[in-house]
Amino acid sequence: MRIRIGYDFIYECAQPTPMILTLHVHDSRSADIIVPDELRTEPAVRVLTYHDVFGNRCTRLVAPAGGVRLIADGVVHDTGLTDRVVPQARQHPVEDLPSDTLVFLLPSRYCDTDLMLDFAWKQFAGTPPGWARVQAICDFAHGHVEFGYHHARSTRTASEAHSEKIGVCRDFTHLAVTLCRCMNIPARYCTGYLGDIGVPVVPDPMDFSAWFEVYLGDRWYTFDARHNTPRIGRVLIARGRDAADVPISTTFGPNRLKQFTVITDELKE
Repeated sequence: MRIRIGYDFIYECAQPTPMILTLHVHDSRSADIIVPDELRTEPAVRVLTYHDVFGNRCTRLVAPAGGVRLIADGVVHDTGLTDRVVPQARQHPVEDLPSDTLVFLLPSRYCDTDLMLDFAWKQFAGTPPGWARVQAICDFAHGHVEFGYHHARSTRTASEAHSEKIGVCRDFTHLAVTLCRCMNIPARYCTGYLGDIGVPVVPDPMDFSAWFEVYLGDRWYTFDARHNTPRIGRVLIARGRDAADVPISTTFGPNRLKQFTVITDELKE
């Protein structure tokens, strides 16, 4: 299948404002790109790209006084298959994990494992290690947190999502990632496009989505505590320790997001 992806944002800025954007389709999907999601700006400004420490493609620019419009419109090919489900995928002892996975066991800005460790072991120590344990964590987060866009708060940590029992997809993801790390399962935060493909269409405006990946059985697998079911059509933008590593924009000065439109649609053949 083909999926149209893109966005149309307007930032208002009182003064020239440097920005870092994490909006490009991840390099791991580069072979699937049919129409590149190249960033266009109005007015035209100088744009530089680089890759961060997690391998995400980022963009640097300076928004002029008055603001800037950011636009992209691309098409990617997708298999049309749901996320893989591999119940036999095993959990590795920490001492056997590849060294590059260890950072995804550590606490991070929104994944406060030190505050969740005791709860995690009391709640999940009796579950079978491996896939079943991750699924039990997803089941818990999915049932424990009430979803609602009006619940969004950019400062909410995993432990706060646990105690407040409300949030958006990033909060479901932070809670599940944190519980996995507490149980010695490397888990990394993902952000990208996920449209209503293969599921009933919801009336809410389209947004970017958050999910996570865990390291089991010598590879990374996708899980989604918000939807808690294998989905079709994920298009990865970035991975990191948590949302602090992969914000859509980091601005270095006062600004206001005046317009926010995200596109994720299946294109009919």
